[in-house]
Amino acid sequence: MEERTLLALTVFSSLVVLAESIAHKHAIEIYSLHVDCKVTTRFAHTVITSKIVNRANESREATFEVELPKTAFITNFSMSIDGKVYPGIIKEKASAQKEYDTAISRGQSAGLVKITGRKLEQFHVSVSIAAASKVTFELTYEELLKRQLGKFELLIKVRPKQLVKHFQIDVHIFEPQGISFLETDSTFMTNELTEALTKVQNETKAHILFKPTVDQQKINPELDETLLNGDFVVRYDVKRGATAGDIQIVNGYFVHYFAPREMPVFPKNVIFVIDRSGSMAGRKIEQTRDALLKILQDLRPEDYFGFITFSSKVAEWKSSLLQATAENVASAAGFVQTLSARGGTDINCALLTAVSVLDKAERLPERSVSMIILLTDGQPTSGENNVQVIQENIQKAVNGKYALFCLGFGFDVSYKFLEKMALSNGGIARRIYENADAALQLQGFYQEVATPILMRIEMQYPENAVEGLTKNNFKLFFEGSEIIVSGKISNELDLLPVEIKAQSHASDLTLKEEANVKEKEQVFQNQSYIFGNFIERLWAYLTIQQLLEKSISAQEEDQKTLEAQALELSLQYSFVTPLTSMVVTKPAGQQQTELANKPTEADNEKPSSFLVGDAYRLRSGVSPGRWRSESQSGSKKKLLSVVARLRDKIGAQPFANEYPQLLLQLPKQNEIICLNTDGKAQPSVHLLSDPEQGLTVMGKLGDRINHFVQFEITYVNPPALIHVSTDEILLSHNNKSIQLPWMESATSTVQGLTVSVEKERSVTASLSDTVTVKISFVKLPDDFLGLYFLNIDHFSDKVSGVLGQFYSKAQFVSNSNVNQKADERLLSVSGSEHKVTRQYRKDYRLESTSDPVPCWSIDVTP
Repeated sequence: MEERTLLALTVFSSLVVLAESIAHKHAIEIYSLHVDCKVTTRFAHTVITSKIVNRANESREATFEVELPKTAFITNFSMSIDGKVYPGIIKEKASAQKEYDTAISRGQSAGLVKITGRKLEQFHVSVSIAAASKVTFELTYEELLKRQLGKFELLIKVRPKQLVKHFQIDVHIFEPQGISFLETDSTFMTNELTEALTKVQNETKAHILFKPTVDQQKINPELDETLLNGDFVVRYDVKRGATAGDIQIVNGYFVHYFAPREMPVFPKNVIFVIDRSGSMAGRKIEQTRDALLKILQDLRPEDYFGFITFSSKVAEWKSSLLQATAENVASAAGFVQTLSARGGTDINCALLTAVSVLDKAERLPERSVSMIILLTDGQPTSGENNVQVIQENIQKAVNGKYALFCLGFGFDVSYKFLEKMALSNGGIARRIYENADAALQLQGFYQEVATPILMRIEMQYPENAVEGLTKNNFKLFFEGSEIIVSGKISNELDLLPVEIKAQSHASDLTLKEEANVKEKEQVFQNQSYIFGNFIERLWAYLTIQQLLEKSISAQEEDQKTLEAQALELSLQYSFVTPLTSMVVTKPAGQQQTELANKPTEADNEKPSSFLVGDAYRLRSGVSPGRWRSESQSGSKKKLLSVVARLRDKIGAQPFANEYPQLLLQLPKQNEIICLNTDGKAQPSVHLLSDPEQGLTVMGKLGDRINHFVQFEITYVNPPALIHVSTDEILLSHNNKSIQLPWMESATSTVQGLTVSVEKERSVTASLSDTVTVKISFVKLPDDFLGLYFLNIDHFSDKVSGVLGQFYSKAQFVSNSNVNQKADERLLSVSGSEHKVTRQYRKDYRLESTSDPVPCWSIDVTP
């Protein structure tokens, strides 16, 4: 356990920490935030500009934090401080790493991009600016929108963390095929915010503008807190005729979109291979059962299906595939409900059994699509456990006959292993995140592959007239998706012919189309919001994506060639890809060199999943040779010693794996305290009293959980009691009580005291000229409550209590022998000195817990 802990601390040593503290949010003001997105025939070009001013009378740290789609490539970044521009420069990753290693030796930090969820990654940079100075951050990224289930989706993450005077989102869409439908959605929209949203649309163009005023951004009129925290989504689709698709041409580059309509669906022969090893026990197996029961209802009567479950042993539900009749589906549902988890993980034998069942299957529809869907949450531990041997075994057995889709449940899986196995066998891999909606994620994936309508698709173009062609042969096409092919027209052509050959359920198809080059070029003339050579950049983006994907399943020599081609294009077109890095420089005197790397889903693993390799080295700056020689020595004691030395050398930040009981910001200090109390000594804790504020807060720890599950907030004027538990919020005043459930957002006001509930997230109690009390509702694995305060400058010097004393009687002891960046310091609280240690904890104040908070940890007895 000690080994795992130390490895976790080291591997995640350079997690970027949220630099802008809650207490400083008014000093560092974002006075303008503009998101400008231009979508031209599916290719999106987004520029985010943030303008910040330091209102304090001393230097402060300004933070630029943007969440962007994982599928996007960053193309540009710059900081402009008092008129001087500091640009980001894109270089080969190895070259950028050398600069970074030099910075590491000078004690500087790095790593600006990290994965934050199933769809997003975060770009985060901070810079110190002088009093009254201004800084402008500008980030540009590009992505090719992917059609799924009949829609394109543009996702913009909105999280300014403060009210913004000039806030604006502009989305321009131009689709020459015609826009068939357009909708916007948001996780934070209210009636007031809806008034700030406008849509203008004609046959081929659309403009969406979201421009809320400061008042419209507020949670309520009395709170300077923003509603803008969540997803802003634009969905649309284009019009399609019964042709061989649509071709667009600009400056000699073409893109061909193909998505046939109203075609019969192939019957499927699908085997679900389900992991029921011990690690799937509890919630995972429950969510798997829920998803499979719904998927069974989605099977078509002409489909054939089967189940194989595996742990240390492999079990077939039936010895052969069954047709999806009502009787067979009902029988399968009964089987699914009995699934339980225990034992090891024999992936090799399970998949080979699935292939064998398909090989031996009889009486299947003549024209049908056969597929295997694997769901596992771990590494192979039983039977054959060498992943390379397993990949070779499965590829040899499948031999191109079937499609293999691999779903990795959680972060204990080796995503790289699953991805290579899927791509080598005509399928794709997908990570299923361990959230409340995991069952919906599983269903959603199945819906994407449930309706194959074409197979063996060949997109043919004149060989002597087209070069640099992207992938033009496809094994399967699913209804609701889209095939995209791009290339460069090498000769002076008047007409670009295309021929598509494919197999449908009914017959073999041949579709032909000709594009008039001059007419197509004319479509994009004089369109003011179209960004330059967008089809050429789309071609480069698509080519790089496909080269990287192809390299995953390629042999070593071929892999090097493919990566070299992708690197050359990445540098030529200024894309931050897994092969390049952006070097970000800052003013002299600050941490001058930082890197923006492109993380991959395979990097997004638990620390124990990659003790060596690129993901670790890029974060720590440690040379690969040294790490390998030490880590492969076989001596646990020696490994732990090396890990400890590495952690000390690079100033590693521990991996935040738990929440503190209480978290507070020390007044007038940029320091955070993580406070833990002894629940056995006194389950009910007097946390805070301030007689001048007329405020008292009591807390109660859980019986089975060492966190708070109940708070009571008492006000003197108005006389009111707010009882907050994980079940409900109760506001009592003058012998009357108002119940506010967590399941919906609501607000109640009593004589100026406002209690606001944000659905399943937080409750806020605010009163004019009084400290604001906020309580976060944290779910999973056990529900608990997290308390914190805003406007803490309102506390008087008479504030007391286990928590209250830190707001009036706590300060760090000045000691010339204590390094201010060391892991231990002395904190004086109410006249007593306590040794506090620097730790990293999950921050219950934030919606996303992926950002650990650095804090000084202290244990107190009530």
